[in-house]
Formats: sequence, structure tokens, C-alpha cells
Amino acid sequence: MLNVLTATAVLILWGAASQLCAAEQRHPNVIIILADDMGYGDAGCYGSTTLKTPHLDRLAAEGMRFTDFHSSGAVCSPTRAGFMTGRYQQRAGIPGVVFADPQRNRHHGLQTTEIVIPKLLRQAGYATALFGKWHLGYRKQFNPIHHGFDRFRGFVSGNVDYISHIDGTGVADWWHDDQLTPEEGYTTRLINRNAVEFIEQHRDQPFFLYLAHEAVHSPYQAPDDPPVRAVGRKRIPGTARKDIARAYQQMMTEMDNGIGEVLNTLERLELDRETLVFFFSDNGATKNGSNGALRGFKGSLWEGGHRVPAVARWTGHIPQGTVSGTTCISLDLMPTVLAVADVDLPEGHYLDGADISSILAGKEKRLARPLFWSYRKSSAMRDGDWKLIVERNNEDPQLFNLADDPQEATNLAAQQPARLEAMLTSLAAWKADILSGATKQPEK
Repeated sequence: MLNVLTATAVLILWGAASQLCAAEQRHPNVIIILADDMGYGDAGCYGSTTLKTPHLDRLAAEGMRFTDFHSSGAVCSPTRAGFMTGRYQQRAGIPGVVFADPQRNRHHGLQTTEIVIPKLLRQAGYATALFGKWHLGYRKQFNPIHHGFDRFRGFVSGNVDYISHIDGTGVADWWHDDQLTPEEGYTTRLINRNAVEFIEQHRDQPFFLYLAHEAVHSPYQAPDDPPVRAVGRKRIPGTARKDIARAYQQMMTEMDNGIGEVLNTLERLELDRETLVFFFSDNGATKNGSNGALRGFKGSLWEGGHRVPAVARWTGHIPQGTVSGTTCISLDLMPTVLAVADVDLPEGHYLDGADISSILAGKEKRLARPLFWSYRKSSAMRDGDWKLIVERNNEDPQLFNLADDPQEATNLAAQQPARLEAMLTSLAAWKADILSGATKQPEK
């Protein structure tokens, strides 16, 4: 039943792209900028008084800022798998982090049989590139170039030393396509430089550019800091920053500068009216960042774990300086990108995300659909203003009205038994649905 409802919703919303792409003579460019571990309260346009993000603030002033946008996962790999496929990440067999440790699940990854955004766009004539973090498989068979990217410059693990590009197991991790290729430079600056060069090289061709920043994920390093890791050494004693708050600010500034470089390049090349730029974070902040007034942090299914900053700009198409309170999720990006690019899904393939182009155009305010999350032993569901959260394998379910209680402080489960039971039933049905036909990961 969920499959049928989801497919119907996507088909209905698919036609809403209308004015977002009607006036274009060529297919629009798409730039997705993904921050890592950036919290809801980590930007000036979201109320931060300690972190300065003038370029992200400019993006919001010239476009739309979301106040109820969510990552599909509470940690890195799941959100990335969901974003790439437009489906709950559990369907791709990536419910949690893909670890670099060979003793864990290093052999897992996004299978090349999955239908993903860059593959469909490249088939439609787009130039495609990923610069930055992949985190969807370590083996070469999972490399981004096997998922529709023409070009990949970056790392495949969850994080690298920003200076030496060594991952958390002491292994070198900087790639040019599927070849391990050492390259000097601060990670964020390399990502930004490659982005500008790619835009300049493809100014006359539609392009899909995915900028997956490492910032503000640990290790906490600024451009002038020494390496904290080396080949064969997970950490170099005495090198770690102690003033993490200051390092966090410097890392945020570097990423924000890169956003400015991208926006300035688009303006200089007169591509701003032909380019949709969408920024969001892969999950909430750790305790080193800020989720504003929201409860919880990265790794939890409280709002602080998955309600994230999100901003979209497309000059002449998205009303400037607007704020949307529509509940959206990162799964929505794939159907939205395909809609504005006028690219069809393969027949019979359905997505869990919805086309939100009508929301971007300022025409729609709400989407009537439930949303779900699951990570480790916790699960959650959103239905309108109501949120169900279940921890420790169905013990003590809690129910909140987020319109009245965005901090999830007052459990209304006892006062709403009928609603609680209905949502528990829907959550159980969703769990069964996502596991049915889920992609199998290799055993070794």
C-alpha cells in the first residue's frame, strides 16, 4: 500500500515543475552543496551569532530558506544514499555508516544497479561531477565514476585529515576518479577550486555539480594547522586542536567562502538565471556545533539529529528572500532535480521523495505525506505536526506536537492513544516495506 501511495504522490507532484523550467531554452544547471555535520543553528541566516556565513546568508536572501527541512538519515552514509537514489536509504542496503575499518562493513557500498541522479542526468546530456566526500563505498567498484559522474576529485571515507588527506584508519584517501592520487591542499579549498574550474569548463553545457564538503566534520583543522594523521598513523600526538570552537569557525568560514566563489562564478559567467543551487546538511550537528533550540544531536532521531539548514536559489524562478515552513526531506531532491531538468524516471521505478519544485516556485505550502526515519534501534515518524519517536526497540513510544512543542519536551502519548496506535501501525508497515526487496550487500 505504501508503494502505491508513494508512486501516486510522486506522479501528482511531478507535474508541478511548470514555471521553474518553462522559460529555459536549455536544461538548467544544478548545483547541490552538501555540508557535513552542520547544525540547524550553525548559520547566520538561521540565527547564529557566533558563526559568520555571509555567502550562505546571501544565498538565502536571494532565494528560499527552509525551516522544516530534514535529512533522511541522522548520520553521513544513509543521507547520501537517500539523496542519490531519491528513496529511503534502507532500500539501498545502507541503513547506517559505511565504515573504513576492514573489521566492520568496509565491503559495503552503493551498488551500481541503483538508479541515481547523476546517471540519469548524464544520459540526458549533462556533464556531471562530484568534488569532496563520497562515503558510499571504499572499493573501486563503488567509485562515483561508476554511478554516472564524469569526474570525481575527493575522498571515499567518512572523513580525512584536511591537510594530509589520510582517513581515520591511517590510509591515504584522495582520488582522481578511481585512481588514488596525492594532491596538496586544504580539503575545502580543493573542493572549491575544482568547483569553479568545472563551472568554467562547462559554461556552454548543462551540468550537474555535487559539492560534498567535509566541513564541519572532524578532525577540526584550519588551513594553517599541521596534519593530525599520517600514513599508518591514525593520529599524530600533540597535533589536535584544543580550541575546537575556534577551529569550527575557521572551517565554516572556508566552506562559506567556497559558496561565495561558486555564486560569483555563476554571476560572472551569466549562469545564475540558468542554475538551481541547493544547499543542505547531511545531518544535525555534534555537540561541537549548534542545532539551535532543537533537542538532540547527530546520530539521534530527535529533531536536532535530522532537521537541518537548507537553502535554494534560482534567480528569476525562486522568489527572493522567501521562507518555507513546508516539511521536506533530502529524498525530495532527486525527483525535484529530474523535474526541472525534464528527465524521466525509468518506467516502473518509483521514488519515496516528492517533487518540490512548486514549493520552490512559491506556489505550494504543504505536502500531505508521512515521513519516516530509522537508525540503529530507534525509529521516528512525522505526520503533519505530529512526530512519533520510538527508542530501544519499541519501548516507551513518545508523541509530540511540533507546532506547539518544537523542542520535543512534552510527551503526549498518554493523551493521544488513538493517534499513537495509528502512527505505530504506519511505522511498522513502513519498516516492512523498506526491507522488502532491499538491495543485498556483499558478505565480504
